[in-house]
Amino acid sequence: MAQPDSGGCDDRHVAFPDDILTQDEEVVLHLHPHWVSLIGPALWTVAALVFAVLGVFFAPGGVLQKPIQYLVLAIALGAIAYLGALPWLRQLTTHYVVTNHRLVIREGLLTRSGRDVPLTWLVGSTIQQSLFERSVGSGRLLVETAGQRGRMALSCMPHVERVQETLAQLSEPYQARGYPDQRDRGY
Repeated sequence: MAQPDSGGCDDRHVAFPDDILTQDEEVVLHLHPHWVSLIGPALWTVAALVFAVLGVFFAPGGVLQKPIQYLVLAIALGAIAYLGALPWLRQLTTHYVVTNHRLVIREGLLTRSGRDVPLTWLVGSTIQQSLFERSVGSGRLLVETAGQRGRMALSCMPHVERVQETLAQLSEPYQARGYPDQRDRGY
């Protein structure tokens, strides 16, 4: 199998829990959402900093100057934390992992949520990319499964075309066998 791939992200910060893998399971791809998902939070952080600077320097003089400045700084720090730092932490703690048996999605730092899609359930996948996403190597991956949830959308997927090809290659042997889940559903 191919070596684990971080998709250009450094996985030393928040590692994927390898203990959830079965004995014969190998990681083929390990990705985080593309850095492009952090453009909006970065712009909000800059806007909050500009708000803080303007609010502190242009606060009216007098007895209310210090309380207004502290209020402006508190609002700016809250905005930076909520609109800048929180999305960055979400990006770091979101894992898109493709193994030789399943697609694993894990999200969250304090409270974790996850979804596993066995490759036997994989019916197909579609990619959607804007011109900008194509230029930076990002995109949206729509994974169709034979399970109860049907379609799953993974936004800001790095190397989306390579991920789609890898999923197709890994699920091909299962689809060729015609597992009962797929035959019963007309796939």
